[in-house]
Amino acid sequence: MIETIVFDVGETLTNDNRYWGAWARWLDIPRHTLSALVGAVVTQGRDNSDALRLARPGLDVDAEWRAREAAGRGEYLDESDLYPDVRPTLGGLRELGVRVVVAGNQTARAGELLRALGLPADLVVMSEEWGAAKPDPAFFARVLGVSGTRAEHTLYVGDHPANDVFPAHAAGLRTAHLRRGPWGHWWADDPAVRATADWSVGSLGEVADLVRGEREA
Repeated sequence: MIETIVFDVGETLTNDNRYWGAWARWLDIPRHTLSALVGAVVTQGRDNSDALRLARPGLDVDAEWRAREAAGRGEYLDESDLYPDVRPTLGGLRELGVRVVVAGNQTARAGELLRALGLPADLVVMSEEWGAAKPDPAFFARVLGVSGTRAEHTLYVGDHPANDVFPAHAAGLRTAHLRRGPWGHWWADDPAVRATADWSVGSLGEVADLVRGEREA
């Protein structure tokens, strides 16, 4: 039985429109161009940041990120960045007695911003705060450390096969691949993803349905 559900962040709970739009403005690139480059790296299974390097060859992404922050144009999240099903799903799961954890590959600042939104979650923690990022097994060891239950009773939900589905499965967790965002849509029907994920879902509401179904079985 699923006792704890751990949610990825980007394109699972939050949409990345603001993130990529901010980069497009900073680098003075048309949003459509950058979106197309993001799509290209997704289909090739490359890191998202490679889209920025395709747009600006030789770009030092970390240095550019620091420059954005220094200019007051750093990371920002608010309620409008959440997908509409986030609050009702997380809140509903807690009402069912499920422990809800949010843990993704994000900065400490993103963690602060998400916690400030008061999400209905028992814990919100980011990879930078842990000092380990997906797909590193150390990240999922930390996930198990905060899950409060055994791996087989913990479900990890995310859109990214290489960062979410495969390493979570390797760590012994149950997994749900979410068809959401570029990664989620492009890789949803990939045979390896289908074979590895315990479930494939099209919304967070379907995750809650899985829990209800288990409890009613």
